[in-house]
Parts: sequence; C-alpha cells; structure tokens
Amino acid sequence: MLFSTFSFSQTFLTGKVVGIKDGDTIVVIDSLKNQYTLRLAEIDCPEKNQPYGTKAKQFTSNEIYLKNIKYVVIEKDRYERSITMIYYDNNKYLSAEIIKAGMGWHYKKYSSSKELALLEENAKKKKVGLWIDNNPIQPTEWRNK
Repeated sequence: MLFSTFSFSQTFLTGKVVGIKDGDTIVVIDSLKNQYTLRLAEIDCPEKNQPYGTKAKQFTSNEIYLKNIKYVVIEKDRYERSITMIYYDNNKYLSAEIIKAGMGWHYKKYSSSKELALLEENAKKKKVGLWIDNNPIQPTEWRNK
C-alpha cells in the first residue's frame, strides 16, 4: 500500500529496533551502533498512562521489536526526534498497521492521507482496539488535562 505523503526521492535508512518507548515512539540502532529515537509519522497513540497506552506499546513491540526496519525521515519534531515512516516485513507500513488494529489515531493535523483516514473509519466501524470505547480520548486532549 502506498501512502500519499511518501516521496520516491527520499532515502531509506535502516536499523534494528532495540526499544519501544510507547505505541508511536521507538529506538533503533544502525550498523555503526548509533542509536536514534524515532517518532512515527501520521499517527498518535495513547499515552502510557492513558487507556490503551500499554496495549498500543505492546502492539508496536509485537510488530517490530528486534526486527530490522526501513524508514524515511520526514522532519524533526520540537523534541528533536526524527518523524519517520517505518516499513517492515516486506513493506508493511507501521502507522497503517497501528491504525488498522485500533491502537492509534490518524493524526489529521499532520497528515492528509486518505488511506489512513479510511483505515481509521474501518477500525471505528468494527470497534477494534480503542474504538471499543464509546468516546476514546485523543492523546492531544489527554496531554492537555
């Protein structure tokens, strides 16, 4: 599945996932043993102390922990983390898999992806993951409490 924000002119980097900070933030190590914190592009997962926060972290861990991944850096955030599109297991797009499983929101403020919006709508209709709750609180609202 190809997502609208991807550009073929961007360079893929590779690394091994050595840490999962939460559902949308991981730690990789490259071939030169440099360690990087990567924030997933286009999604927002529940915070650790928020409902489904632990489940989102576990989902991400189950998908990519100790695996080799490919990623594209889109930009740096205000915390100097690299915002990245992460691919694994024959080009599965991690952000899409998280949304499909109901473990995060499509971050519409930073992504206009119609594909991710559709995956989120499908997860809501099927009531998977955090969509089991009638009114799940978005992480941005949770952080502002």
